Amino acid sequence: MYLQSIAVIVILIGVLQAMLILFDFRTHRQMMKIMYIVWPLIGVYFPFIGIWAYYKIGREDSMAKGQDMDGDMHHADKPFWQQVFVSTTHCSGGCALGDMIGAPIVFWTGFTIAGSTLYADYAVEFILAFLFGILFQYFGMGMNKKKDSHISDAVKTDALSLIAFEIGMFGFMYVAHTLIFNGLHPNSFLFWFMMQIAMIIGFVTSYPVNWIMVRKGIKHSM
Repeated sequence: MYLQSIAVIVILIGVLQAMLILFDFRTHRQMMKIMYIVWPLIGVYFPFIGIWAYYKIGREDSMAKGQDMDGDMHHADKPFWQQVFVSTTHCSGGCALGDMIGAPIVFWTGFTIAGSTLYADYAVEFILAFLFGILFQYFGMGMNKKKDSHISDAVKTDALSLIAFEIGMFGFMYVAHTLIFNGLHPNSFLFWFMMQIAMIIGFVTSYPVNWIMVRKGIKHSM
């Protein structure tokens, strides 16, 4: 009973954060258009930290701006951990959207794999998360206005971080489904509360991968 109440409160906090971020977009523009989708998603599944990160890192007046030699805008003098954080929001935002769409699809269609709804969840959510994550990265790369940027570049850049996110998320959801509860379904607040926690864990497991890739120059800092 108490856990159910906590779930409702935390989910409402996430929704409220997303609404506040969307409202703030009216007066604070984003340098990358894809962030108009990414930041509200981060707000939904990252209670408290999501809204803090937006105002600390993602808000226009928190960005130090500069121009590179080609005249393209970029964030200048932003601490490295913040650059990696924003880079991680791309893959995690795409993954989160895919997971949010995939879970209800599996539930309402009754789709199973090897007789398991959980395996079906993993398959559908991973496919959608990977697709959205790659698209988010692709449109994020568009800020550099490179004519030779292709989907394949986005796959090379973000595939590992997407997989790292899903490993963390799926790992926790497996524990939640099999050890903490006797099954969870998208028609309950507890399911979405567990998904919030799982996505936070996914962000944590993806962050080191993004750190390494940005440090090595495989992935551009955001």
